[in-house]
Amino acid sequence: MNIVILSRNASLYSTKRLVEAAENRGHKVEIIDPLKCDIIIEKEKPSIYYKDRYLDYVDAIIPRIGASITFYGCAVVRQFEEMGVFTISPSDSILKSRDKLRSLQSLSKAGIGMPKTVFTNYSRDIEEVIEHVGGTPLIIKLLEGTQGLGVVLAETQNAAQSVLEAFNGLQARVIVQEFIKEAKGADLRALVVDGQVVGAMKRQGKAGEFRSNLHRGGSANIITLDDEELKVALSAAKVLKLPVCGVDMLQSARGPLLLEVNSTPGLEGIEDATGKDIAASIIRFIERNTN
Repeated sequence: MNIVILSRNASLYSTKRLVEAAENRGHKVEIIDPLKCDIIIEKEKPSIYYKDRYLDYVDAIIPRIGASITFYGCAVVRQFEEMGVFTISPSDSILKSRDKLRSLQSLSKAGIGMPKTVFTNYSRDIEEVIEHVGGTPLIIKLLEGTQGLGVVLAETQNAAQSVLEAFNGLQARVIVQEFIKEAKGADLRALVVDGQVVGAMKRQGKAGEFRSNLHRGGSANIITLDDEELKVALSAAKVLKLPVCGVDMLQSARGPLLLEVNSTPGLEGIEDATGKDIAASIIRFIERNTN
């Protein structure tokens, strides 16, 4: 089988592991930069041209689309879909997951628990916004932020007002969420592949850091999810129609609360924490769905 990994950096851990897992199972693998693909739109003959050839021999793709290239990257994925090529992450689902507000609206409607969240159109009634999420401390997130960037913990009323006024002045879109104190700077990451959680870890932020991102100095340990946590992870993946994704949750006094769904989850942290071959699980998923 011919598998293409859409990635701009062949040296990334996740990309290298997917190549290794695919080759170990006898497949041919190419790493292709989506920004160097030409999308050719023609009646009944959609195609993609890359460097010196047409990519008309591809059986499956693995999108590793960074947030900064979401628009064009998803256009390339969509073109492969029009060509009948299998993808582990549909283009529409990637787009939906990258839109934090839209994805939270869909997940909330589906009955999935999450921290109280408020989004307004640069409201000047900041005190009311703060009240909607239960007061301070609270979390303020840029809608376009990734990997913990653009996430602020406002511990007091004055701090919250100052940060929101600053973002409003810059016309930066933000959401405001309640702070889940009992989570103690930790969250859960569940890796879903084809309707199953194939690995889960608990990420703990370093001392004094409320964000648990591993690249910010956090640590991770393997964890066994309880029934409610499993239900949230699988339901979130199903709602966003993402067969392969990372689902981030907080443990709270009222049960697991969903933070976000990542359509291009990194593999290094969760493979290190769990000792499981997540990359091979993804390749086996492709095999089950490709002739």
